[in-house]
Amino acid sequence: MPLNERDRIEILMMIGVGDRMRTQQEVCRLFHEMHPDREPVSQSTVSRIERKYRELGHVRDAPRQGRPKINENVQQDVILSALENPHCTVRQVSRDLNIGKSSVSNIFKKVKYHPYRVRLIHELAEDDFDRRTEFCEYMMDHNNQNNGFIANILFSDEATFFLNGHVNRQNTRHWSQENPHWMQEYHTQHPQKVTFLLQT
Repeated sequence: MPLNERDRIEILMMIGVGDRMRTQQEVCRLFHEMHPDREPVSQSTVSRIERKYRELGHVRDAPRQGRPKINENVQQDVILSALENPHCTVRQVSRDLNIGKSSVSNIFKKVKYHPYRVRLIHELAEDDFDRRTEFCEYMMDHNNQNNGFIANILFSDEATFFLNGHVNRQNTRHWSQENPHWMQEYHTQHPQKVTFLLQT
């Protein structure tokens, strides 16, 4: 069991001063007699305590390096933020609670909270299957009639930029310990957007 500051002061008093100083062996034996239920101290421990007092004038622990540990209240506040708003970001929680972003991330990791990313999929209407079949048949018929039909089609990729802060898969997360399989419905045709066609 490690010695606290009170134990070290007690050992210093056992060592004594002047002509009444005890040897390290005597101090170890005396400490064990006064605390028989504790682990005996070694002579090297007594020597280290005495040397520290001579050099520094005290036997307190040195200040710990690194950041202080997050207390339980702050940890509960972070978890509560995720429960109240599962779509919150680490930056938002950090700003609201006035703690570092790394501390927020460490707390989420400690309680096994994972930022599940939203996946955008197209909803299929009842007549979509028939329309897709008709389109495939149309393309096959025209390709059979004209071998160069497919080669004359200009294929492009569409990139859409919303002007109203619409859903962004990179910034939209759902904090949870298990996959919530959450859904968010939105319309792809929106008046406040800019669309670019990229030729491939």
